[in-house]
Amino acid sequence: MNDYQGWLNVYKPLNLSSFAVLHKIKKKFNLSKIGHAGTLDPLAEGILPIAIGKTTKLISFIHRNIKEYELEIKWGEQTLTDDREGKIICVSSYIPQSKEITEKLKIFRGNILQRPPKASAVKINGQRAYKLLRNMENFETKKKIVKIYEAKFIDQSYPNVSKIKIICGKGFYIRSFARDFGEILNTKAHVYSLKRTKVGKFTIKNSILLDDLLKMSEMASGIRGFHPSISMLDDILAFEIDEETILKDISHGKIVKINKKDIPKSLKLNDDKLYLLTNKKIVVSVGKFDGIFFKPKKVFV
Repeated sequence: MNDYQGWLNVYKPLNLSSFAVLHKIKKKFNLSKIGHAGTLDPLAEGILPIAIGKTTKLISFIHRNIKEYELEIKWGEQTLTDDREGKIICVSSYIPQSKEITEKLKIFRGNILQRPPKASAVKINGQRAYKLLRNMENFETKKKIVKIYEAKFIDQSYPNVSKIKIICGKGFYIRSFARDFGEILNTKAHVYSLKRTKVGKFTIKNSILLDDLLKMSEMASGIRGFHPSISMLDDILAFEIDEETILKDISHGKIVKINKKDIPKSLKLNDDKLYLLTNKKIVVSVGKFDGIFFKPKKVFV
């Protein structure tokens, strides 16, 4: 399996960190390179894209992928960590009703300002916020612009717990959303449960349970949940090549000439835009064009 490269769409279970998932898979299949895209907290379950081999070089390119979540918000309590694991620091007797929740969710559309949770990995003067929180230091995280595409009320799990669906972009904190939504509804709130249901093209349907994966004696590209390296980069235009000389030059980081027949006449190449070169659906390079000459930025062969 060490020669494989691609993505594993793993369904992470509860009570296990994203790092622990990586460690288990790496140890089980004796993998030299492995990494994940988009951390899930131990109290969250769901889709965790895992890159294998040279595909780890692509992780920085997929943070633009849209993510979908299903979360339960518990009303009337704010916690130190903005989820159910943290100490309750503030309470409210007001419990919003479904009609009010549905109406106020309309506020969350497009670009919004959001303050990351104190129990997060953002840096404050060079130190991780969660470490400062652990040391009981007084600090505030800086607000940043994030994008939300949809916020939809699903149902009422319990009288004081509501289920909501979120579709968002990179850097969006679900725990911050719960906290801020509570304030908008004149109450307090935190994340009671969280499930990530989609990351780009990766969904629950094309994922593999971690336990099922670890029961396998060996891994192969045909197993459920295994996807080629290009599968997470469908928003970047790709050019398929099979010429040995081009592949050899690319492997040495050389600028290569792309055959005009491989470039659609209607396509106007943008000098500032990133493109992919692929071979048998495996990404061999990410780079830019100068006319019909491809300049590799990163090489994966």
